[in-house]
Formats: sequence, structure tokens, C-alpha cells
Amino acid sequence: MSTTQSERLRELLEPLVTSQGLDLEEIEVDSVGRKRVLRVVVDSDTGADLDQIADVSRELSAKLDETDAMGNGEYTLEVGTPGAERLLTEHRHYVRATDRLVKFQLAEGGELVARILKVDDEGVDTEVPGVKGRKATARRLAFDDIVRARVQVEFSRKDNKKEEEA
Repeated sequence: MSTTQSERLRELLEPLVTSQGLDLEEIEVDSVGRKRVLRVVVDSDTGADLDQIADVSRELSAKLDETDAMGNGEYTLEVGTPGAERLLTEHRHYVRATDRLVKFQLAEGGELVARILKVDDEGVDTEVPGVKGRKATARRLAFDDIVRARVQVEFSRKDNKKEEEA
């Protein structure tokens, strides 16, 4: 997909997504043979439920049908939310990942897996889990020190709030 088409699609679709209370995170067009798929990823601070996804999908489909933004050929529109292991690229992504475990690639080299506790304009406060009976430690990461960050899936995390109530 050319940058021009990507920009045109974003300009066309972003106001519709925003009007539904969502952020347009990503637009991607894939071609497999003659088939094309337009993938639109949306999100919000509180997440997006299935009704919101269906509503925005209908809005986008209607808008695309009345324009030539996708050309004359057939295509499939897929609207969804970021995956469980989302890449954090914007400040709002870090805010939404508060209390989640994240794998950071650091500018100084190496990786760090830590839980985001707090996000401000300069960086993130994290908690590095303790290993082999050691206590967790706090660590501050400036955004300039982060090359890449991706949310990690946790299957067996204990809910601290439930533990505190017990």
C-alpha cells in the first residue's frame, strides 16, 4: 500500500472512528492474489466492545462504498482491536498498558520485563518482578531509553486486589 493511499484512508476513516469514541490505531491493506483485505485496528482507553466494533465497521464500510479510496476491485474489511501482545508505540498505549507486564528493549542494550505502574510525559515507573524469592524492585525508564516495548500475555497472574480483600 502506498503512503498516499494509507494517508488518504486515514484521513477518510479517522473522523468516523473518532466519532464512535475510539482511536484509529492502524490501517493495513494486504493483497493475496486478486483478493485484498483492509484491516483497521481501533482502541480506546476503556477498550472496545463487540457492539462498538460492529458500529464502526458499518460506518467505515458505508464510507468506503461511497468513495473510491479502495479502488474498483473487491476487498474485505476487517475491523478489530490490538492483539494481546500489542506493541507500544504511542504515549496512550503505555497509559493503557498500566498494570500490565511489558517486555522492553533498551537503548543501552538488553531487555527488561517489568510491570508498568505509572506513566507520565517523560517515561514509565515499573516494577521488575523478583526472581528466586527476591523482592520486586522499582525502576524508572525514560521514553528515550526504550527502543521497543511489547505487552506480554500472563496466564497465571494472581489478582492482587482479590488477595488484599481476603
